Amino acid sequence: MEEREAWVVRRRGDADLGACVAVLAEVHAHSGYPHHWPEEPGRWLTPDGLTAAWVAETGGTVAGHAALCGREVSRLYVAPGARGHGLGARLMAAVEAEAAARGVRPVLEVKTSDTSAVALYERRGWVRRGTERQVWGAAGVEETVEVHRYEAPTGGRRAEAAAEAKSKAEA
Repeated sequence: MEEREAWVVRRRGDADLGACVAVLAEVHAHSGYPHHWPEEPGRWLTPDGLTAAWVAETGGTVAGHAALCGREVSRLYVAPGARGHGLGARLMAAVEAEAAARGVRPVLEVKTSDTSAVALYERRGWVRRGTERQVWGAAGVEETVEVHRYEAPTGGRRAEAAAEAKSKAEA
């Protein structure tokens, strides 16, 4: 994706779903996320319990996505060509602000091998609460994956994240 200045993070609308699936396919081919390609990617992006979802875009082109399901951050990804613009951090700020407005402290899980995501969460002050092995996949294609569990920061860092999200939304 070419250099663009007017990146916007906004609530995902129904009309965005096709573009979100297309970007997800690009991310999966490039980075292997999600770990297992879903049979119905549009449904995967709208899981039961979805609280809210956001997209990062410029000029009408979707380049990133994040969701909040209850207190779980999920479905966070940025197109390979759009990385390096701080979109992951901006999407996280939107999720954090929504969670704070709802009075919940968000959590997430990430594969230990996803070092870029781990670095993002730790830069944002997220606290690692543990590491565990989980069995992923359907019967016959199961595999063990190691994941870190994170929880959002409290107090001042949460307020900073909410202020950052508001500031960027107004920009």
